[in-house]
Amino acid sequence: MPHKIVSRDEWLAARKAHLKNEKALTRLRDLVSAERRALPWVKVEKQYLFDTTEGKKTLAELFGSNSQLIIHHFMWRHDLGQGCVSCSLEADHAEGAIVHLENHDVTYVRVSRAPLAMLEAYKKRMGWTAKWVSSYGSDFNYDFHVSFTKEQLAKGNVYYNYGMVEGFDELPGLSVFTKDENGDVFHTYSSYARGNEEVNGVFIYLDITPKGRNETEIMDWVKRHDEYEDEARAQTSAA
Repeated sequence: MPHKIVSRDEWLAARKAHLKNEKALTRLRDLVSAERRALPWVKVEKQYLFDTTEGKKTLAELFGSNSQLIIHHFMWRHDLGQGCVSCSLEADHAEGAIVHLENHDVTYVRVSRAPLAMLEAYKKRMGWTAKWVSSYGSDFNYDFHVSFTKEQLAKGNVYYNYGMVEGFDELPGLSVFTKDENGDVFHTYSSYARGNEEVNGVFIYLDITPKGRNETEIMDWVKRHDEYEDEARAQTSAA
C-alpha cells in the first residue's frame, strides 16, 4: 500500500503522536523487567552433567567465576544434522554481547542435546566463540521443556512455553540461573518461542523500517549467516 506523502510539519505531528505509544511501551517494558527480576526462585536439586571440551561439568561449574548464568537452549535439528535457523540467528547476536555479560557477573553458555563433536563442528562453521556444551546424556533439556521424548510426541501435544502445543523433538528457549555463596544453584527465569525475540536485535532494526520483517510466516526470511552467501552466488550464477 503506497504511503501518504506529507510536509515535514505534518510528519513531525504524526511522529510525536506515535512517540507517546513508544514511551508507553518503554515504561511497560521497564515494569515487566522489574517483575521478572522479582520472580521467586527454585533451587535446582538434581545434579546435571554436561559434556564440554574440558570434560564433564556440572551446572554449577558452568557459571565459572560469575554468580549468574544464561543458558541458551539451542535447538539442534537432528533431522538436518545442524543447528536450527532461529537459534543460529540468536547465537549471532549473543557473540558480540558476551564480553559485556562476562564483565557484568553473567556467564553465557549454549546447551544442546546433541553429541559434543557435532556442536563443535557447527560452532567452527559459524565462527562462534561462546562456550557450547552437550546435554546429550542428561535430563536437562527434558526437565526444562525444550526436548521431548517419542512417547510425549506420540500424544500429539507437548508442554512448552507454559502450555500444551504441537510438538517437535527439540525447541528453543532461554533459562537463567543464579548461584549463591554456598554454591547452591537456583532457577530464576525461562522464556520460550517469541519470548526470546528481545535478544535478537535484527528484529528491532527491521521493525523500524518501512517494510518491517516482510514475512509471510514467522521468520520465514531467516537463514544461517553463511547461507545468505550461497543464495547470493546462486542468484549471480542464474543471471
